[in-house]
Amino acid sequence: MALGTSHRLQDGVEAVETMTRFAFAILALASGVYTYLGVRSILDGSATAVFFAALIYSSAVSVAIYAFWTYMARFYPHVTGTAGRTAMLGVMALGCAMIIAMSSWLNAAALAGSAALEQHLAETLEDYTADLDQAHQNALAAQSLLPDIQRTQERFQRLADQERETGALTGTTGAGSVVQLLSQMASQLTELENGINASRERVTTLFDEGRKHLETMRTLVSAPGAINPRADQFSAEVVGLSGVITSLEQTSIAPSVKRAAEDLSLGFIAPVADGREADLATRQDQVMETIRSSVAAQSKVLSQAADQILERKPVAERRFVPLSSAEAVLRYAGDFIPSWAGAISIDILPAVLIFMLSIVHSTLRRQEQRLPFAERITAAELLQALEVQREIQRHGVDIEAAMDAAERTEAADQSNIASFDLSGKGPRKGPPA
Repeated sequence: MALGTSHRLQDGVEAVETMTRFAFAILALASGVYTYLGVRSILDGSATAVFFAALIYSSAVSVAIYAFWTYMARFYPHVTGTAGRTAMLGVMALGCAMIIAMSSWLNAAALAGSAALEQHLAETLEDYTADLDQAHQNALAAQSLLPDIQRTQERFQRLADQERETGALTGTTGAGSVVQLLSQMASQLTELENGINASRERVTTLFDEGRKHLETMRTLVSAPGAINPRADQFSAEVVGLSGVITSLEQTSIAPSVKRAAEDLSLGFIAPVADGREADLATRQDQVMETIRSSVAAQSKVLSQAADQILERKPVAERRFVPLSSAEAVLRYAGDFIPSWAGAISIDILPAVLIFMLSIVHSTLRRQEQRLPFAERITAAELLQALEVQREIQRHGVDIEAAMDAAERTEAADQSNIASFDLSGKGPRKGPPA
């Protein structure tokens, strides 16, 4: 029964030998084709030079892969020693690493290069979208000061009107020094308000321009067709968007607000009291001192608010780095694991076939060792043994006597060995010669 199994296994090995070579050749050819596509995506130069360079490299890769796995299939299943098997496994591991280095990553570039480039463009789009939003928020941060400025301007203007009409502050109606000072402060705050409003219009225009760039970039990411022309146009849009973001950073009116707030206090020049009566002039001086204190407090509040705006983190400078398909596949390898698995499997699949052959040969050896010698010997080996026996007998040699003499000589040699075993046991018999 075991002999029949051995014969069937042996017949199976012989039957699949041609198929194994054919499989190695097809897998090596497929790897070469995808390697060719991957190499073309990273080479620069004339079309003819790129074609021949990629063709030569892919051909070398195909031959190397086919030769390596053919050698492994020929020798590995027949290496039985532990040291030899370990050494062969080390050679196989080294060869697999070299194959992945020279072929598999290029195969992955051919399989998923376009998708990886689109992934790179999509992530770059997200980064620039966040940068535009941050620059827009920084530019509009000064708008939060507008209500306080308007409220202060209205208060100064209302006091000026009340002083002119009813003398609410000095008790005397008319357009005197107090009215002039209040009108002056209201005018300065009005100018600051107009500057903030003009800045808002400029910021809105720039933000709309930046959104148009983003829309174009988003269209390029998801558009059908070749990826390289889209990537080139994407780079051009990135340049335009970077300029818009820089302009937004420079459009912030917060520094101007801080300077204007400091000018309210530092540049405060109170007019001389113009009252003809001493009592009225005294009252005007007292009111103008009160106005000075109010302006100083308002200036401090606006200056602190402007400092908080200026402390906001500016948009970090960002550069768009175009990638080749091979570089994109390496950078975003975690997002394309199935493509990497397929690319590596094309190159490493012969190892599975070799391990199968190794298991079959190992099974054959174990089964042959358990068979009696009469079942293991072939007809040719039997004829050769009979021929040797006839030659020995022709020369007059007694085979049985020679075997008995050899056994007696072996026993005598063993009896001459001194034994130092104190337990009284005889010397251990060595393995048969």
